[in-house]
Amino acid sequence: MTAAVLGGGGWAVRHALDVAAATTADEKTMWIALSSMAAVGLVVGLVTAGRISPLATFVPSMVLLAWTVVYALDVNRALSLIPTGQSVNQIVLEAGVGAKTLLTSGVYALLGVALFIPVLMPSRWSRRQDDLDDDYETSPEGGYY
Repeated sequence: MTAAVLGGGGWAVRHALDVAAATTADEKTMWIALSSMAAVGLVVGLVTAGRISPLATFVPSMVLLAWTVVYALDVNRALSLIPTGQSVNQIVLEAGVGAKTLLTSGVYALLGVALFIPVLMPSRWSRRQDDLDDDYETSPEGGYY
């Protein structure tokens, strides 16, 4: 999920901003960027609302919140974590530019807090009730032997 938010979300934001800044809108790029954002939103929504492990939301929330805290304390250090350079793949570079936009605008802080809230729910940490658990009765003696 962390990779979807950082990579997919960053890439989609980068292309959406390019389409918004262009004088002539490229509809194909716009639809691809919007569908990528929708896919990332779907993954975030399913993991947040579903009864998946609480670590599925805890780890991405800590990554996003930690990066936001580093950004608040030392802007240059936080921005140095974004991949740049000649040897980096073009898609990763585009995702990095979008991630910089999301980090500097505070969207990562918002997502980090939203992903941390399900961790606080006690029902996320409890074991699921299994229908087969009721079939077995415990005896007061503890066993046959």
